[in-house]
Amino acid sequence: MSDLVGDARHLSPSAQEALRLRAVAALVAGRDREDVAAVFGVWLKVVDMWWAKWQAGGREALVMSPRGKQVGVHQVLGEAEQAAVRQAVLDHQPCDVGLSGRLWTRRLIGDLIAKLYRVRLTEPGVGTYLKRWGLSFQRPDKRAVEQDPEAVRRWHQETWPKIRAKAKAKADGGEILFADQVGIRSDQVTGRTWGEKGKTPVVRRSGNRFSMNAMSAISTKGRMHFMVFTESFTAEVMCRFLDRLAGHFDHKIHLVVDGHSTHRSKKVRDWLAAHPDDVELHFLPPYSPELNPDELVNADLKHSLPRQHRARDQAELAAETRRFSRRRQRQRQPHIVRGYFGSPHLRYVLDENPTRRFAYP
Repeated sequence: MSDLVGDARHLSPSAQEALRLRAVAALVAGRDREDVAAVFGVWLKVVDMWWAKWQAGGREALVMSPRGKQVGVHQVLGEAEQAAVRQAVLDHQPCDVGLSGRLWTRRLIGDLIAKLYRVRLTEPGVGTYLKRWGLSFQRPDKRAVEQDPEAVRRWHQETWPKIRAKAKAKADGGEILFADQVGIRSDQVTGRTWGEKGKTPVVRRSGNRFSMNAMSAISTKGRMHFMVFTESFTAEVMCRFLDRLAGHFDHKIHLVVDGHSTHRSKKVRDWLAAHPDDVELHFLPPYSPELNPDELVNADLKHSLPRQHRARDQAELAAETRRFSRRRQRQRQPHIVRGYFGSPHLRYVLDENPTRRFAYP
């Protein structure tokens, strides 16, 4: 057997581990140290060393251990320096710390490290640190510079809990919906397609330009409502949508919308005053479309329409938009609508026992 083993130093790490375990197993079974050394083709002092390790730490002391330097050994940046750079990347834009641009790249992070600690790293070296810090290269969400972070904080911590409390109260009761309007154009092109390298694929569409509008509302219970219209979005259109929306409920609606001037118009205020038990309007913070999950319905609609069919006139475009909403209606799957609430920054608590019935204007 010793001829088969040869010089154990030339074995792979896993084979060396198996050899150690088999040798110690032979010793445990009562074989002499000299016999074990002869059988496995190793020095007697090596057998003694394995036996001592086994007695001190058991099987774990004999298993294969990773080779090479441990993570963090002989790194250019210390732990505190790494933590400082990581936090700077997460909390600031490059322009905030005297660099150019608003998006972090490996080159700019290398420039930041050189600026702070007078150490110049290669881009692959910076990438190694980024991977170790748990960071990845991502497409950022957009936020308006006019947005007030304090208003967003109040919405999450104060306004939204009050709306939920109103909707759950027995005296008032009701259901919460988020609403938004969207414009759809005939010349909109979304998505990608395969084509020959060096030759851009051509998508045929009508040379006529036309558009239409839609209004939708989704609830935290998985209900969705939709209205298509060809005229501009005015107070009359909003009141018509409110009329149709209220007709599908036997309880009060708490409707969350943005600060569009139409939503605050006198005609809409008069309608709300005349229907206090039907609809109550709540406004999102200014410049905060990311807080409205119905914006994702709009994005889904704009993404789906051109991929399915290219409308030749306004009537076809309106029909395709209605077909989009009816597909949601026929599927009778509340989790599809509830999925629009899934973005991490929304942080909305969905209602339990989602409805299985859908109603569309």
